[in-house]
Amino acid sequence: MRGILIKGNENKAKYFIREVGGKKPVFICAIGSSEVGKIPGISAAGKNPELTDYTPPADVELLLYGRCKCIDSVPVTPEGIPTPALITMSALELANIPIFIVAGGLRIKPHAPFIDLGGMHGGDIRKGLAVANVKEIMERAELIGKMFAKFSDYLVIGESMPGGTTTTLAILLAMGIDAMGKVSSSMPNNPHNLKIKVVEEGMKAIGIKFGDFKNDPIKAISHLGDPMIPAFSGLILGAGEEIPILMAGGTQMVAILAIVSAINNKVLKNLFIGTTRWLIEDKSSDLLGIVKQIHDLGILIANLDFSTSKYEGLRMYEKGFVKEGVGAGGAAIAAILKSKGKITPKILLKRIEENYERLMNI
Repeated sequence: MRGILIKGNENKAKYFIREVGGKKPVFICAIGSSEVGKIPGISAAGKNPELTDYTPPADVELLLYGRCKCIDSVPVTPEGIPTPALITMSALELANIPIFIVAGGLRIKPHAPFIDLGGMHGGDIRKGLAVANVKEIMERAELIGKMFAKFSDYLVIGESMPGGTTTTLAILLAMGIDAMGKVSSSMPNNPHNLKIKVVEEGMKAIGIKFGDFKNDPIKAISHLGDPMIPAFSGLILGAGEEIPILMAGGTQMVAILAIVSAINNKVLKNLFIGTTRWLIEDKSSDLLGIVKQIHDLGILIANLDFSTSKYEGLRMYEKGFVKEGVGAGGAAIAAILKSKGKITPKILLKRIEENYERLMNI
């Protein structure tokens, strides 16, 4: 379909497009925060590391209200580039797709309605204890997923989790998946060496090596993950046997995929990844290569292009900044599919620019 590219298992991707075209999705954003997001140089999800606790609540407030409440402005990178929630909000508005928020564990809660799974703000994986009560968070999310499956044609699940590609790397290595130098970054200069150093410190702290948690995803999350991961994974485990799920994101989706595959591989038949062209074209990461090590998934790509935008903050996406997040690619894909192609990337860009003007007071 126009505006959507496909990779990975092309037959499965085409099946998804045929199966859900014109149907009504529900968008869920799984959010969390942890001390990993505050490690200097790890994340661009905020003007400075200390502000990353505010990024997930501000992102979802933007989705629900069209403005942020817990902060006075829009979440931006240190260079002033706006959150990908701007893309998500615009796509969901255009297609009139309902939005729900599920929190795995936060330090700062959104000034908005959300489903609280009872988790805590995540720790620093370098100390070997990352997420408390993983099983409880996941079981509660699974129950929520089962409920959503009863009234949704399909789910689009995105995330907002500063530092999430570092915890993704940790989980993948602990579960025996070669992800070294392959996870993505919200920055053009992917800090692989820093991420590897953080993960190695975490693995050393608990005395494990590559693959030691291959059959124990709960331990992997507990020691090396973040609170968003059990929330996202539980939603899939609850809904994935019943309805299709578009996992909306970049390489963080592979950690989720590894976890749900280890717990219940019956859900894999209904799983697809939706992301952006910027992430797929990123030479510093390899989403396709990591996915292939776990399962032959259909991958859908929103063919967004901001090169003609009148705003430099949006044109910077073409230079490798941000790339993906808050379900941006998946939300754009869902908008195109729900409208049967009437919503195009050009129409999306127009709405994104309108919202950018309003939010940035241009």
